[in-house]
Amino acid sequence: MQWYVLRVAANKEERVKKTLEDKVNREGLQDVIGRIEVPVERVKRIRGSKQTVHKRKLYPGYVFMEMEVEEDGKVPENAWYAIKETTGVGDFIGTEGVPTPMRDTDVSKMLQEAAKPEETPSIKVDFQPGDQIKIREGAFENFEGVVDSIDQDRGLVKVIVTIFGRSTPLDIEYWQIEKV
Repeated sequence: MQWYVLRVAANKEERVKKTLEDKVNREGLQDVIGRIEVPVERVKRIRGSKQTVHKRKLYPGYVFMEMEVEEDGKVPENAWYAIKETTGVGDFIGTEGVPTPMRDTDVSKMLQEAAKPEETPSIKVDFQPGDQIKIREGAFENFEGVVDSIDQDRGLVKVIVTIFGRSTPLDIEYWQIEKV
């Protein structure tokens, strides 16, 4: 079996995956359709003193399917109708009704990402060193500065601000600052 990419309606990826898995089991298509994946990453957000963990799709609008195709490269007819009759499904990525299989390097990368959600979530920090920022909260509210470094694990951003004419480094939580 090889992996193929299926276009689906935005925000319907999980529903399409569940529906297709149910159809495969109900219609006995296990010999044609293997695994179905929607790779996600877990992202930790800290707002105020609350920490929340969210799932973020790595490839919005796409579902990855492991499938056995016919010799001419087309999807077997019984599987084709099961897939196309699913609400929210578009078409496979490919040309003239023949889906293009994914490269092995892309498959291994996608499968590695799909296996990660059990790991501890990372904190999503949208700043880069050198960004101009303004402090929104805390003792240094309304001060402006430049991002020096980022500690992804703890969600801290080292910011260089000018206090009384001197450059001073501050460790500030990422949610307390905003880009200028």
